[in-house]
Parts: sequence; C-alpha cells; structure tokens
Amino acid sequence: MIYSFRNSGFRDPETGVYNQTYFMEVFNREWHRHIREQQSLALLYLCPHIHETVKQPHLLEFFTKQVQEALLRATDLIARLDHNHFALGLFNIDEEGTEVVLKRIAHHIQEFNQEFGKNHKLKIDYKLAACLCLPTQEKRIESLFNNVSKLSLELERNQQQSQVLVKLQ
Repeated sequence: MIYSFRNSGFRDPETGVYNQTYFMEVFNREWHRHIREQQSLALLYLCPHIHETVKQPHLLEFFTKQVQEALLRATDLIARLDHNHFALGLFNIDEEGTEVVLKRIAHHIQEFNQEFGKNHKLKIDYKLAACLCLPTQEKRIESLFNNVSKLSLELERNQQQSQVLVKLQ
C-alpha cells in the first residue's frame, strides 16, 4: 500500500482500513442516530489467525481487502482494533441481513484461502463474533462492545465454531 498523508489520521498504515479512533467516533455517532431513527445495527469482531512465522508483508492487507469486498454497502465500516482484531460496523441492518453479511465474509475468506494458499501453502483461520442491537436510551453502547468481546473470547476457546451471531436484548 502506498502511504498517503491525506489518510494518515484515520487509516491503519499496515492494512489501509480505518483505525480504532475513527471507528469509535463513527460508531458512536451512528449509535445515537439509530436511537433517533429506531433502527438496528450490528457490531462484529473479526479475529484472523495468522501465525507469527508467516513472513508475508502484505498478507494482512490482502486479507482485509477480501473482507472489505464482502461489505457491499458504503455505510458498512471496518477498522483495525489491534494486531489481531478488527471491528466491523453494520448499520440499519436486521438479523437476516447480518446473517447474509456473515456468510459473505466467510465466502470471501474461503476464496482468499484458496487463492493465496495456492502460492503460499497457508490457510488463515478466523473467528467472527457478531451482536445485533436496537439502540435505545436505556441501552449503553459499552454493553454492545462488552458482549461482542465476550462472544469473541468464547469463540476463541471453541475450536468447532468459527462464527456466531447473537441479539442484544
């Protein structure tokens, strides 16, 4: 990726996706808009498992590009939270729509593994935790992030399952 000073304030330099600060600002703004408009939204945590011995300088960038292609709407948002975690925000979406996006992400990651695996003999496993929520004045945005974080940790312990979707009540 060519470094751009124009995007340096809100982009992760390694992957090109939004950084955590920008994501949190946008997600907070959307949370309050969704309260006013009584629309639901979803927060997803994506954890790709890339072994530290893999020395592919642009691997994470290629991987996130595949995930971005699965997000077809311009309002959907992906950001890097830390070295191993990404957050995705899906706005004005219901349970059925969230499940469609989860399947699309899984399909794009599978395609990535097939294409990239041909040349480099590796496969990226992942965990994808999603929580759907209808924001209200009584609900706190922190509870959504806490729930998705707990789901993500539970998925990490469960070797049989790669993704989960729950509805925050």
